Amino acid sequence: MVQIPKTPAPVQRCSAPTSADVARLAGVSRATVSYVLNNTSAVRISEPTRRRVHEAAKELGYVPHAAARSLRAGHSRMVLMPAPAIPVGPLYSRFISELQQALGRLDYTVVQYGSLGLTGDDAARAWAELRPVAVLVPGFDLGPQSVALLQRSGARAVVTLGPEAVQGAHALLMDHAAVGRAAGAHLYARGRRRIGVVVPGEPGLEVFSRPRLDGVRQSLRGTGATVTELPLAYEEEAAARLAARWRDLGLDGVFTYNDEYAALLLRALQDEGVAVPGDTALIGADDLMVGRLLRPRLSTVHIELPSGRDLAELVDRAVREPGAALERREVLGAAVVHRDSS
Repeated sequence: MVQIPKTPAPVQRCSAPTSADVARLAGVSRATVSYVLNNTSAVRISEPTRRRVHEAAKELGYVPHAAARSLRAGHSRMVLMPAPAIPVGPLYSRFISELQQALGRLDYTVVQYGSLGLTGDDAARAWAELRPVAVLVPGFDLGPQSVALLQRSGARAVVTLGPEAVQGAHALLMDHAAVGRAAGAHLYARGRRRIGVVVPGEPGLEVFSRPRLDGVRQSLRGTGATVTELPLAYEEEAAARLAARWRDLGLDGVFTYNDEYAALLLRALQDEGVAVPGDTALIGADDLMVGRLLRPRLSTVHIELPSGRDLAELVDRAVREPGAALERREVLGAAVVHRDSS
């Protein structure tokens, strides 16, 4: 007798809940569901009704369809932020987090996108494929053609963050030379005349480190003080090698690019018996908590970035009024915080 195996019953797949299901459960119209879940401010809806709609959507597991919402609105609500291809510190990370929260409150979806080494027009084409309504990108490798390509694909706002404006894009101008000028002027005012400037060895950071080095040179021009460039990888061994030849360099002051490099070099100098600030005054940048925990406490350049809320409002204005005049803003402030290390 041959046993015929039983065929398992097909798995019953439940259809995805719809806005009509949410409307029935909440006891409202589909239009009301749409107004509530799309955060429409043009229609006044009572708080109890909003709560019923959200509770019904949560109970049913209903999620609005982003593509359908984009078709109704005529554009997506996606703001694309290309993921940085260079190491970023806590200061930039906090800025990005604040910006994402502010855009979320304005009903935008922020997507960070890795371009896998693509640059220029190639990167812009990859971003355009996602059809974002806005793109926020460091402007170091973005030209007018790339901006035009993004706009043709439907991006209503292209905002660059960098030292120079790009034709066709809104620009948040960040003058990192101001950071170096503040540090150099501080060291000179403290009586230091042979000043070193740490230049990180990590690829990509030169877009920040070279302007900061130039800023130190600008602040000391015509004073007779000397500036020595100090290439340094972010490694304990590299810092130890630099500290071992410190006395031969004859430096009495150093600007360390940022607070993280300051902590790295400070420890190496202390291990080598170089007194800070006695032998060498030291100043970092970014005003991170680590600087307040070090001994001696770290002098630093406090950097003022634009608030996430202000930038989110700029993006929202540009999306709602794509034909409005382009905005150009100087957004990086630099002020010395004097502590024990200098």
